[in-house]
Amino acid sequence: MAITVLFFASLADAVGARELSLAHVAGDTVASVRDRLVAAHPQISEFTETLLYAVDEEYAEEDAPVPAGATLALIPPVSGG
Repeated sequence: MAITVLFFASLADAVGARELSLAHVAGDTVASVRDRLVAAHPQISEFTETLLYAVDEEYAEEDAPVPAGATLALIPPVSGG
């Protein structure tokens, strides 16, 4: 089964997509999925220090599990007025 990864704002622009499907690996956490994404899309690395994460629409820490079939959102800081 796969994980759906959602990208928002400037991160979506950097990746060139708003959504990707990624193979699930047993024991996946937010950090392990993020690290695989950075390996495949090095431009993500400039965002990693300030990203927020959500697993299935609930904010999550880097050590949170990401089960098969989950949706992981990577949310960069946004500004606006």
